[in-house]
Amino acid sequence: MATVILVRHGRTTANADGTLAGRTPGVLLDDIGRAQAALTGERLAVVPLVGVVSSPLERCRQTSQLILDHQTGSPAAPVDEDITECDYGQWQGRALSELAKEPLWSVVQAQPSAAVFPGGESLAAMQSRAVAAIRRHDAAFEAEHGPGAVWVAVSHGDIIKSILADALGMHLDLFQRINVGPASVSIVRYGTSRPSVHAANTDAGDLSWLAASTPAADAPVGGGAGTQAPQPARS
Repeated sequence: MATVILVRHGRTTANADGTLAGRTPGVLLDDIGRAQAALTGERLAVVPLVGVVSSPLERCRQTSQLILDHQTGSPAAPVDEDITECDYGQWQGRALSELAKEPLWSVVQAQPSAAVFPGGESLAAMQSRAVAAIRRHDAAFEAEHGPGAVWVAVSHGDIIKSILADALGMHLDLFQRINVGPASVSIVRYGTSRPSVHAANTDAGDLSWLAASTPAADAPVGGGAGTQAPQPARS
């Protein structure tokens, strides 16, 4: 099975301001966001990626480029509208502190499967398109490069949370229990029997095991032996 690394874009000016950017054009990484994305690129440099698929929004394309800058060769780098940000409709561009006073806010928090943004899309529709896109790309990369293929999808917080919820077998109403920080790395493998989640919301740590491990078809009973011996701490 192939391996998908889900990367959220780095911090943006809108994140720092507490604004729901949505699909607003021109929202870029700030200085901290660029540093976060560059660090993620450094973490992924030890993994030979077969492709990087990005949301079309600028903050994701910036993050994708900072990942590609640390790769050798020329991995595929398409843009896919199906992993773009949720269409928040009339909520887009508004302050989160203001939105928290809206009646819909409590629905988004407690029953997201019922949330439909005015003039936008539902969270259920967002999850459906995003999961379908990730599975489609994953199957294509595996067909072209074999079961050891590792690829990256650069997307948005709610998108990645919904993909992880699906992989974990969680109802969408529970997806707010998952946190996905800026430039974080989450790892999923789609097996023939079920998806398996190997990491969620990590912003540090060695990823070289992804380049050397052979995905197992079945889950190891008892937890298995892991991927490698522990590495000594660096001073």
